[in-house]
Amino acid sequence: MDFQAGILQDGSPMESLEKQLICPICLEMFSKPVVILPCQHNLCRKCANDVFQAANPYWQSRGSLISGGRFRCPSCRHEVLLDRHGVYGLQRNLLVENIIDIYKQECSSRPLKKGEHPMCKEHEDERINIYCVTCEVPTCSMCKVFGAHKDCEVAPLETIFQGQKTELNNCISMLVAGNDRIQTIISQLEDSCQSTEENSEAAKRELCARFDALAALLEEKKAELLQRISQEQADKTAFIQSLICQYKEQLEKSSRLVETAIQAAEETGGAAFLMVRPQTHPGGIVEASKGGRLDKIEQGYESMDAFSVSLEHLTEAVHALDFDTAEEDEEYFDGEEEEVEE
Repeated sequence: MDFQAGILQDGSPMESLEKQLICPICLEMFSKPVVILPCQHNLCRKCANDVFQAANPYWQSRGSLISGGRFRCPSCRHEVLLDRHGVYGLQRNLLVENIIDIYKQECSSRPLKKGEHPMCKEHEDERINIYCVTCEVPTCSMCKVFGAHKDCEVAPLETIFQGQKTELNNCISMLVAGNDRIQTIISQLEDSCQSTEENSEAAKRELCARFDALAALLEEKKAELLQRISQEQADKTAFIQSLICQYKEQLEKSSRLVETAIQAAEETGGAAFLMVRPQTHPGGIVEASKGGRLDKIEQGYESMDAFSVSLEHLTEAVHALDFDTAEEDEEYFDGEEEEVEE
């Protein structure tokens, strides 16, 4: 016997009870056996098995080698984990089954009232009991015999009802399974997004560490080269200062000799002149005039051109910096393997 939502009056307690006994998959009253999910929602075992099979297409039977599977509750989307028994491992809800039995007994004891079954609009006293396959509408027997559907192909209403209901249930199962797969894909994409962010942060930290190490190496090299320039400057400056001191001493000696020679030249007496003569002997003057023979610096001695550094190749290398590609990594590892084999 088919129990539909329109049997009782709107708002009655029995109608409210009937709504609580509707399966969210087939949208009909629960059929035995009724299974209870871990989230405390109920399903017909057949509907639960259809959803489970759609979500686990490779799970065949209780004798399958696959240990179990999972699907989501159509009411709350809670993930249900099953063992190797599949849906048959779920606990039956005997309380709901007993309530359904009592409800059906109550409904069967109520007499049917006129108007509870849809009636034909053309023939008010005729119930709609057949289905016009040609026009795809339910109709009555009088419409088939005398009315607008006398030349149409018809079929029993219950047959069409059961067929379309089964098709709808299959579509619902497919939709539920599709939603479960979509939810799985969304979860995977969310995990991939989080992993991408974490890997990006790790790559940024590694890149900063490498550039910091390179900058530290450049600073160390710069300090080393500056030290070499400073040392060369100190050596050259010390040598030039020593030459300046030598030339100053020579100049001082030559200046004193000039003063002595001038004094001797101003003497008018022969004895006095000859007494000063040894100090102004031409040999000493000539020797003093040779002060220019002291060490000298070469031309361009003060130049520091030898300490110029060309950074063009380094600049080009910095501009050419880029991330390693997977192909380059494979070639690198292939080269290492060949070297090991050799």
